[in-house]
Amino acid sequence: MTEASHRFAIPARWIRAVMQAESGGNAYAISPRGALGLMQIMPATWVELSVRHDLGIDPSDPHDNIMAGAAYLREMLDRFGSEGFLAAYNAGPKRYEEHLATGRPLPDETQIYIARLASLIGIEQRNNGSSGARRFAAWQQAPGLVERSKSLFPKGNSASGVRTMNSSKAAPKAGTTALVPRATGLFVRRSDEVRSR
Repeated sequence: MTEASHRFAIPARWIRAVMQAESGGNAYAISPRGALGLMQIMPATWVELSVRHDLGIDPSDPHDNIMAGAAYLREMLDRFGSEGFLAAYNAGPKRYEEHLATGRPLPDETQIYIARLASLIGIEQRNNGSSGARRFAAWQQAPGLVERSKSLFPKGNSASGVRTMNSSKAAPKAGTTALVPRATGLFVRRSDEVRSR
């Protein structure tokens, strides 16, 4: 736990609290949804984390599972801040982003998880991410985002939440010649080329 804490700059008490909440300390725990090991990492996430952080192939290995869990906690903290990382860790980042974008409540299990862990690790959770929803929505309202074609979405789905760029404010289109490098002046001459001239 100390190694994971140092490597991913996550307090050891956070790792311990998540491990206790997720698996009760059982290295061989498998959730009904398939999450594995002490830190209850989903199989696809385990593969990504184990490759990215040079871990072994066994998700029940306590060392590697704790390292993967700490790495994932760090990713969720960096991505969602202290107000959302626990929810994203438990419900998954896509589900948490959906909550932020739509206001759809998080699962009861996740809300209980957040309340329990927030007090254990000493962070304050406000409104289960509603202020995070404003922060998340802010980037979606930024100028320059282009609406996707409605025909790309099956019936019942939409591209709402994506801002349409006003055509009068659209950036001018560059011709394809702007993408072709000039024949001269693109690279610095090598020292042996300079001497030979």
